[in-house]
Amino acid sequence: MAMDFESNYDIAATAHFICTHNFTRVALQFPDDLLKDSTRVVTALRKRLQSLREFDVTRSAPETDVGLFVMADTAYGSCCVDEVGASHINADCVIHYGHTCFSPTTTLPAFYVFGKASICISDCVESISEYGQKNSKPIMVLFGLEYAHSIEHIRKALLESSMSCRSEHKSEVHFADVPSPFMFPSKDITKLNGLQEPACGCSNNAFSDGTSGTIYSIGGLTWKLSEGQSMEDYLLFWIGLDNSAFANVVLTFNACEIVRYDVTGNRMVTDLSPQRRILKRRYYLVERAKDANIVAILVGTLGVAGYLNIINQMTELIKGAGKKPYTLVMGKPNPAKLANFPECDVFLYVSCAQTALLDSKEYLAPVITPFEASIAFNRGSQWTGAYVMGFRDLINLPQLKVENQDEEARFSFLQGRYVEDFDNQENGEQQSEALALANATEKALQLQNNCNSLIRGDARSGAEFFRNRSYHGLNMPSENTSPEPYFKGRSGRASGYEDEKNKHENL
Repeated sequence: MAMDFESNYDIAATAHFICTHNFTRVALQFPDDLLKDSTRVVTALRKRLQSLREFDVTRSAPETDVGLFVMADTAYGSCCVDEVGASHINADCVIHYGHTCFSPTTTLPAFYVFGKASICISDCVESISEYGQKNSKPIMVLFGLEYAHSIEHIRKALLESSMSCRSEHKSEVHFADVPSPFMFPSKDITKLNGLQEPACGCSNNAFSDGTSGTIYSIGGLTWKLSEGQSMEDYLLFWIGLDNSAFANVVLTFNACEIVRYDVTGNRMVTDLSPQRRILKRRYYLVERAKDANIVAILVGTLGVAGYLNIINQMTELIKGAGKKPYTLVMGKPNPAKLANFPECDVFLYVSCAQTALLDSKEYLAPVITPFEASIAFNRGSQWTGAYVMGFRDLINLPQLKVENQDEEARFSFLQGRYVEDFDNQENGEQQSEALALANATEKALQLQNNCNSLIRGDARSGAEFFRNRSYHGLNMPSENTSPEPYFKGRSGRASGYEDEKNKHENL
């Protein structure tokens, strides 16, 4: 039992990583569902580190105790390395446990413990073989990282099964490469573990064998396609749960035929209509964003490499589109938090690829991704169907210029009419703020028959929004600017105030 526990949490490999790089302050990041095992992990890790020191005869420097610090309740998504929390204890590295998006770190090295979820290898191999015989396309096998430990066994079992199979029709089966469990921060945000590649999508590269082709990467998984091949030529076979990692695959490769092997139920799932309907919803949010005047950039990560670059790029994009940008930093957004900013017409969420999609049906305003913002705020951009989840692919992309577009009206599909995105933009910059606010005629916040319903106006900034709202707070009367007279309160203890004692004495 102890060996199963240590194997599941990669105690030996983790201790070796810490000792090899001489880390002395190590942060152990646990998600909520694994926090119950944190004390056992710390105990096992300390024993392993002690044993490595005893058998290491090459050390000449004095021994330094390794400080292990357990981190829980991360400020942002638990799939990302919490570099902010680790910096509070001056950690040298972070050991990340559980599900991860494998987003590159900014300042600290990280070691990932994916875990080892149970899987029936024989049933999985049988499902791949049966589905491969029914299709003419080659198969590309992708998987959740918690099943990375069993991929080599599945590959060998599938090879043995194909050699014994007498069927003439055999589909080619390819597997994505298992990612390295450690990551060091890179100055180049497009580099991951020394490999030049984007976070999601593809890049053209020359392989070591002299051939050229395309390297694909998503969620830490990488695979190569030869020149002339595309992902549409393959059938994607996903091994794992229906989680955010799978949704990332479905949206990124929405033009491919995708099936999922449900590990918990040992069955094939071919109906992916719920996941594909997400694209229709996202397209609707893009149209909503086009009509927005005030855009809030919601910072959902402070550790993913390149987040500052994309924030600056999105700010310039929003300004160029004639809209007012604001930047908000908060952890784990929810409808209640964002409802505190009713002046914002849309929120632009900057986060890792696997937490970027927020179901904003219950939110007061829609929440979009940087990719959707690049389509909504770039005049002339068209949605081709391709979707980018990670924001690293958007950094340093050429932006469309918005000059000389102020005279061109845009047709709003939601309003059913032509609208001017750039009206009063130049005049507003030249006028004083007081004059610009005085010219606003429509209230940005109106009360309808239902007191809980809110309707936005055409406010173009937060100041203008609060200027024209129906409620301004408890203001002092304009005719009397002097402060109210001072009233002395009660003094003494609650068991008997001084005025009460005086009353009793008089009685």
